[in-house]
Amino acid sequence: MTEPVRSRILPGRPWPLGACWDGKGVNFALFSAHAEKVELCLFDPSGLKETERIPLPEQTDEVWHGYLPDGRPNLLYGYRVHGPYEPAAGHRFNPHKLLIDPYARALHGQFRWTDAHFGYRGGPGGEDRAPDRRDNARYMPKCRVVETAFTWGDDRRPGIPWDRTVIYEMHVRGFTIRHPEIPLPLRGTVAALGQPEILRYLKALGITAVELLPVHAFIDDRFLVERGLANYWGYNTLAFFAPEPRYLSQPRLVEFRTMVKRFHDAGIEVILDVVYNHTAESDELGPTLSFRGIDNASYYLLDPEDRRRYLNYTGTGNALNLQHPRVLQMVMDNLRYWAVEMRVDGFRFDLATTLGREAHGFDPRGGFFDAVRQDPVLAGIKLIAEPWDLGPGGYQLGRYPPGWAEWNDRYRDTVRRFWRGDQRMLPELAARLTGSSDLFEHNGRRPFSSINFVTCHDGFTLADLVSYERKHNERNGERNADGHEENFSANYGVEGPTGDEGILAIRARQQRNLLATLFLSQGTPMLAAGDELGRTQQGNNNAYCQDNEINWLDWEAIGPSGEGLLRFVRRLIALRREHPVLRRPRFLHSREQSAFGVRDTEWITPDGEPKTEAQWHDPHARCIGLLLAGDAGRFIAEDGLPVEDDILFIVLNAHTDTIDFRLPGVEGGQAWLPLLDTSDPEPAGEPAATPVGQRHRVPARTLMLFCLVTEGAP
Repeated sequence: MTEPVRSRILPGRPWPLGACWDGKGVNFALFSAHAEKVELCLFDPSGLKETERIPLPEQTDEVWHGYLPDGRPNLLYGYRVHGPYEPAAGHRFNPHKLLIDPYARALHGQFRWTDAHFGYRGGPGGEDRAPDRRDNARYMPKCRVVETAFTWGDDRRPGIPWDRTVIYEMHVRGFTIRHPEIPLPLRGTVAALGQPEILRYLKALGITAVELLPVHAFIDDRFLVERGLANYWGYNTLAFFAPEPRYLSQPRLVEFRTMVKRFHDAGIEVILDVVYNHTAESDELGPTLSFRGIDNASYYLLDPEDRRRYLNYTGTGNALNLQHPRVLQMVMDNLRYWAVEMRVDGFRFDLATTLGREAHGFDPRGGFFDAVRQDPVLAGIKLIAEPWDLGPGGYQLGRYPPGWAEWNDRYRDTVRRFWRGDQRMLPELAARLTGSSDLFEHNGRRPFSSINFVTCHDGFTLADLVSYERKHNERNGERNADGHEENFSANYGVEGPTGDEGILAIRARQQRNLLATLFLSQGTPMLAAGDELGRTQQGNNNAYCQDNEINWLDWEAIGPSGEGLLRFVRRLIALRREHPVLRRPRFLHSREQSAFGVRDTEWITPDGEPKTEAQWHDPHARCIGLLLAGDAGRFIAEDGLPVEDDILFIVLNAHTDTIDFRLPGVEGGQAWLPLLDTSDPEPAGEPAATPVGQRHRVPARTLMLFCLVTEGAP
């Protein structure tokens, strides 16, 4: 065993937590309320040899601390924490396990699975016996002291207003790993995202924000490694402050900051998907890697009737205890770190209901939400909740406090079911198209609180949604038992790939229908990366463990159909940008608009008449029109240029038959000019306008968008 060294260590300070270099030395501070001793372990530059163990000399307010006057950036370290091994009391200290600092800014080396990571011997039940004495240091990554300086220059946050936000959900590795124009050493890293080729593509697409799947350092689950798989999505966090080493082409934080700066220069915001609901240590049978060995009873929600066990609201074995002030502090410090030091523009909170759980259950006025709301650093930062977890009362869609947006899975399911042709969908569809006021119109919240999506990383891709009726997850190694069973998908005659031109035409049109609905709805649209190119996962609707061609975007395989879909999506995003009535900042409730003489929303039947109450409940109705009226003659300044508000009319026909739809009359209106037709996405020549009150042929399974031509218009 390495002999303790005491001569160099000074008392230091209990704040800030973590390892902080001040230009002369490094201060180390680690919270543990129940530890009896904390040893700082230093390693040689390879990270393989432990060179010193230095007991931290002071404990102040439950923080152990010490100062190394000759410490420098790139110093590698970890902790060994002494204390009681009493699982029945919630304590699992084991100094034979090297532990990751929860505040580590960077990690060095790879994590490798071994039985030595477990704090007990003997399998299930063994956790109640004496602690395991095997040392795991050689298999653990090491924490690395970092230099935080970075020249941001004239960097400015884009500050995109919510009503103009278009989110693009992407995976760092999968988006760039096969891009032919990215240098090989950079592919799959954040450096690749900042390359001009990627930025040009995203700018041309028209999105305003990228939402990156987890970039915090994570590990691959042991059962996946044993199957030759990986935790590709990254929802298995080991260190919240450290970027995932696999996403860095070189071990320097400057790479991540440079990527953010280049996105900002392009006018694009960066949103991080963050996982504060659980950690990589799993349940009571899991490994001891960090929090469990530092202070299990403080960091985790334990079963009050059996403190050996964890409250598992997340389905991963544990849940972080944000009811504890030090754990809440860690999360808040982490949010501020990424917002200030890394300058990200927002966060999407995985299983956010867990973060709002108090002793009495989910509370939108709980400690976490209060801490976020009052924090001046987070003012103006975009906050997005995945509004559910797997615990009792976990589904909380619409119940989050002011200032939050939420993933709206009811939007997803409603739009999918409508275009699939399900019955009785019109009332629900109407609510979702107009911003889901039934869910979000409270406490001054706005329509952009609804994050609208039809696909995301979890589930079918858009192409698979219209190509498969059943999930095909056999390659995950769970006998196709994993993943959602009800996807509201359809294959239109053949399961999976086909050469049938008729089926392919229907699938292509349905993709356009789903995308058009998304971008023409009130609320905030989110597009899953690759859907605009027809990306497939070969029917896998739970591809979390596939770090391979199932998930990687194959840029060189994009054919004419993918290029056509890309042009269509660019056009949709441009239409949304050019017509403010598609992204109104207030909920629409058929208020009178005197200038046009029509209401701001009007639901129209194929006969051209306002929809009656009885017609709303017709189980066979699958066609409807939505009149959206802005303020006539009102100009809205955007990017320094005036944009005139107008009147649009959207027709959605999910029938398998053509509908002759009578276009409504509007005071001062002459004709309806087609702007979009999903049955003919790239028409030859200029489309002809249809006089108001006349019928227009709307083909089967088609969405059409019209703009009103008024008297005196050029």
